[in-house]
Amino acid sequence: MSASFNEITSNELQKKIDQSADSIQLVDVREYPEYASGHIPAAKWIPLGKLQKQIDELDRSKETILMCLSGKRSAQAQHVLRSHNFAKVSHLNNGLQSWKQSGGALHKEAKAPWSLERQVRVAAGSLIVASVLLATFIHYGFIGIAGVVGAGLIFAGITDWCGMGLLLAKMPWNQHKDPS
Repeated sequence: MSASFNEITSNELQKKIDQSADSIQLVDVREYPEYASGHIPAAKWIPLGKLQKQIDELDRSKETILMCLSGKRSAQAQHVLRSHNFAKVSHLNNGLQSWKQSGGALHKEAKAPWSLERQVRVAAGSLIVASVLLATFIHYGFIGIAGVVGAGLIFAGITDWCGMGLLLAKMPWNQHKDPS
């Protein structure tokens, strides 16, 4: 990782929250289902894909600490904020995985949707079962659907990019409903 990127450990973050919570802002850049399933209580939710549009919601005078599940998206978000002249930006090293392992507190929303990973597994499994049934009872050509889904899963595993997950993230049940 480039020297211009600052990382903070879970223990360091906990100390900052305990000692100077008013001087920092925590930003969770995951998609809504991930955020809703467990986030640091003080964290503001701005998904990585909307960060550029919502950048004015952040206070440039405070130290900004970004987080995601593993640290990959928060590092990307750090690059975005640096390109918009945020001086004090760091991201949680190894993301919320390390936060959970260190015993950090998480808040879960009462009506959180299933995780995107779980939704992908159910959708992919359903498509495969449906294609096998259609191939068995209607026409053998439907077995191609199972092949395409399987190839997509292999591609997602190799590249860490999942088109089905991105599509599911845009579904209405995965959108944050503003209570106001």
